[in-house]
Amino acid sequence: MHDEELNKQKFQTLTRFVSEIAGVRRQLNERKEKRLEEENEITISVLGGGENLPIEKIISTLSKDISASGARIQSNSFLPVDTPLKIKVMLKNPLQIITVFGKVKWIRSRSGDSFYEAGVEFFNTPDGEINKLAEYISSKS
Repeated sequence: MHDEELNKQKFQTLTRFVSEIAGVRRQLNERKEKRLEEENEITISVLGGGENLPIEKIISTLSKDISASGARIQSNSFLPVDTPLKIKVMLKNPLQIITVFGKVKWIRSRSGDSFYEAGVEFFNTPDGEINKLAEYISSKS
């Protein structure tokens, strides 16, 4: 009887895990904007004060993917959720620099190394910059 109960618990845990993965996939497919998976050099300026902010106020790093509404970035500094940021993005081919404003929506530690990945949602960014970014993304697809 003990083995049956253990197997039932394992099955329930596996079922919950598969359901969570399906939910994440659904969220990714329901994104508002088309995402471009391309590494771009970025310079992050941490705006405002708050707790647990990195010592450096300017961080040079990479974006891993980007859309007209946000980006996934890599950083060796921990950026707390809701941290306001100014981000200069160096787009490639054609080379251009755009400046966006965003807020950290999520952050996670990458296992096995000293980097973090964070999701940044753009806000209060001039329409001209968002349009340049959207045109760039559209030209790559």
